[in-house]
Amino acid sequence: MSDGTATVTADLDVRLEKHRVELTGYCYRMLGSSFEAEDAVQDTMIRAWRSYEKFEGRSSLRSWLYRIATNVCLDMLTAGNKRARPMDLTESTPLARAALAPRPDNTWLEPVPDARVLPTTTDPAEAAVAKESVRLAFVAALQKLPAKQRAVLILREVLAWRASEVAELLDTTVASVNSALQRARATLGEGDGRLAEGDVSDPLDEEQQKLLERYVAAFEGYDMTALTALLHEDAVMTMPPFDLWLTGTSDITGFMTTLGAPCAGSHLVPVAVNGLPGFAQYKPDPEKGGFSAWAVQVLEISEGRIAGFHCFLDTARWFPLFDLPLHIEGKPDQAQ
Repeated sequence: MSDGTATVTADLDVRLEKHRVELTGYCYRMLGSSFEAEDAVQDTMIRAWRSYEKFEGRSSLRSWLYRIATNVCLDMLTAGNKRARPMDLTESTPLARAALAPRPDNTWLEPVPDARVLPTTTDPAEAAVAKESVRLAFVAALQKLPAKQRAVLILREVLAWRASEVAELLDTTVASVNSALQRARATLGEGDGRLAEGDVSDPLDEEQQKLLERYVAAFEGYDMTALTALLHEDAVMTMPPFDLWLTGTSDITGFMTTLGAPCAGSHLVPVAVNGLPGFAQYKPDPEKGGFSAWAVQVLEISEGRIAGFHCFLDTARWFPLFDLPLHIEGKPDQAQ
C-alpha cells in the first residue's frame, strides 16, 4: 500500500468514525438491542469502506451512511423479531404468585449507555429530544411499528430529516413517507407524533438529585419504609430476562424482602442509561467476599417520585458494556 493510499484510507476511517455514535443511536432505536445496534453499525462501516469508490457524492457522507444503516437494520428485522418489556408480554403478577421464569435474550428490549448512542451537541433542545428518544418506553413503542414506519418516524421526528430526504433514502415518494409517518403516529398514539415530554430534566434539577440520593440511601440501607415513600403507588418493577413484573409499592417491597432479600447490603454506582438516571447494582458475594455485579437499574421518574425501576440482570453482558468490573472488593466509590 502506497503512502498516498494509506493516507486516504486513514482519512476515510476518521470520517466514518465521526458518525459512529449517532448511527449506533439510530440502529438502537430501530432494533431495540445494544449489541445488535453495534453489529449493525460495524456492518455499515464495512460496507461503506468497501463501496466508497462507488460513492459519487450526490448526497452527503452522513446521508449515505444512514441509507446503508437503514438497509442493514431492515435486513435484520425481516425475521420479524420485536423486542419488548415484560409489561408488553404478560399481565402484572401478584406477589403471591411471583415466579422467576426467564425468556431468551432476543425477547427483551436492552439497556444502552448514553455515551454509546447520544452524540455530543451544544443545542439543549436537540439533546433533550435525543435523550427522550432512547428511553425504554419510547424504544419499546417503536418496536410495535413495522420496520419501514419505524425508520420514517425516527428520521422525521427524532432526527428532523425533511420528508424529501427520507423519501430519497428509502427510494420512495414524499407522499409515501408522509403516509407512513401518519400511520406510525396513530399506532403510537402520540397525536401529532412528537415525543412526549419526560419528567427527567437535563441536567437533573435539585429535586431530582435529592430524590436519587434518597433512593440510594433507602436501597443500600434496604429500608422499605423509606423506599415506599419514594415510589408512586402504581410504580412498576421489571427484571429481564424474567418475564415477571410487579405493580405497586406493597408487591415491590414484598418481593425485595422475600425473593429479593439477598440484595440487602448492596451498593449502587451511578450510570447514564437510556437517557435516564440509573445505577449499577453490586450485591454482597458470600462466596468470594466483596461485591459482585447483579443488575443495571434504569429509573423512571414522574411527578417527583419513582414511577418504575427496571433491573437488567444479565450482568456478564451489561457491566462490560458500561465499562464496569464484574466484582469489587469494597464499596464502588472505594474501588474506582
